Amino acid sequence: MKTKALAVLIPAIFVATAAIAQTKEPAASDNKSAVPTAQDRAHNREAVSDSAITGKVKTALATDVGLKTVTGINVDTDAGGVVTLKGKVDSADTKKRAGQVAKKVKGVKSVKNQLTVTKG
Repeated sequence: MKTKALAVLIPAIFVATAAIAQTKEPAASDNKSAVPTAQDRAHNREAVSDSAITGKVKTALATDVGLKTVTGINVDTDAGGVVTLKGKVDSADTKKRAGQVAKKVKGVKSVKNQLTVTKG
């Protein structure tokens, strides 16, 4: 009995939510032009590009033979392809290698290697 009630109730909730969402009218402050400006499009491309570069750098670091065990590296990409590496690594060689791997990724203009070397 409970299973049948849930089988009916859950889809009904989704349908009601969708109906409410469709009937909601935009607020007066939301009345922007439907066509994005050139500046809006450029900003969107830049944001996608930055996140794509971050993903590519993370993948390159993870797949590099010498860096497979490195889990403490955080990657951030600023506008223009500037990648910042932060976190802790176990040796100066690993720090240097991470910077080299990041520089090889397509779209990376420069790397700020802020990794710290910790023993233990």
